[in-house]
Amino acid sequence: MKNLITALGLCALAQFSFAQDLLITNASVMDGDKTVKVDILIEDGKIEKISANLRGHGKTPHYDAAGKLVTPALFAGVTVSGLSEVEMVYEAVDSRIKELYTEVMHPEFDVRVAYNPHSSVIPITRIEGFGYALLAATSGDRSILGSGGLVRFDGGYESFEGDKVVYIDIDGHSADNVGGSRAAHWMLLKQSFDEVKLSDNDELELLSPEGKRTLRDVIKSGVFVFNANRASDIVQTLKFAKAHQLRIAIHGGREAWIVADKIAEAKVPVILNALDNLPMDFDSLGSRLDNAALLNKAGVEVMFSSGETHNARKVRQVAGTAVSYGLPHNVAMNAMTTGPAHFFGGTKRSLDRGAVGDLVIWSGDPLEVNTYAEQVVIGGKLDSMQSRQTKLRDRYFKPDPELGPAYAKP
Repeated sequence: MKNLITALGLCALAQFSFAQDLLITNASVMDGDKTVKVDILIEDGKIEKISANLRGHGKTPHYDAAGKLVTPALFAGVTVSGLSEVEMVYEAVDSRIKELYTEVMHPEFDVRVAYNPHSSVIPITRIEGFGYALLAATSGDRSILGSGGLVRFDGGYESFEGDKVVYIDIDGHSADNVGGSRAAHWMLLKQSFDEVKLSDNDELELLSPEGKRTLRDVIKSGVFVFNANRASDIVQTLKFAKAHQLRIAIHGGREAWIVADKIAEAKVPVILNALDNLPMDFDSLGSRLDNAALLNKAGVEVMFSSGETHNARKVRQVAGTAVSYGLPHNVAMNAMTTGPAHFFGGTKRSLDRGAVGDLVIWSGDPLEVNTYAEQVVIGGKLDSMQSRQTKLRDRYFKPDPELGPAYAKP
């Protein structure tokens, strides 16, 4: 089993080491409310041309989409893919700091240096049609969790792109780590951001010199992602961001619809799980399934995340649910493809010349749960469409033609 997993990881790395040329023929692409037939030429890993009946590329590898829908590879949301193999095994989790020996905040804790492209989670997610994600630092013992950014699922060691992102927790659950009140979050954050204005040689308080430099850099050219669900927390976040001139996104946002006008005015996007519809805690008493539709109607940019890493592929169901509750289909598809890359400063992801050649050929509508990715293309290369799960399935699943799948014996 160990050799099988290792071989799969090495195969994934080798597969996407270099960009490639590819001509996808007979592709259907979305054009407003209808689809049109085109051919898509990828050269050196990027889209070079989209046109009907492209010819004269005999030496370029061809793939016949057979009229199936083609989209850019999807955004897998906020995850710790490549940072958490098994959550209960401590040496397999690199997304957080626990019980640090100092009392300072650590925005300089950059999880990207621990990213493992061999992780079995990545091909499992990729073959479902996902090409990139937002790599996150997760809950620790301080308000500022650390930093990360966009990562491309191409199996490379340096597959990062876009702006640096610092993650901040200010919700009720995490407040227990800073004294038991979310007011303590704001007290400590205010002090931390005040320290940024001081010299690196000033007495150590809540930030190390490297921490100060990290916050300065991100304030200047990065993004802060605040984890907040309660409407009042979101309002406080908007005030804090305005006071410190921060570029931010809200992650969670279960009660965001309540203050949609304020979020729209601040031009802040919300990354949410459209399946959240129950009052799971006192931070989300106002959860509702049409949250995304209400935010969009108010002029808020929405993005999606499933809240899971090992099931990040559920994001398609998340977006599909938002559509079933009033979000326009084209808005949901933008939130799943182009929008996150644009906001976080990543590579262009669209069906246009110059965009990255990360595409998916679908069996049907990507937002329907019975649709699947027939073929994934990363940088102009056809994915093997294999993962640890498919290998184990093929190795051990022995169906009996006389009986249903439930009677199969390995």
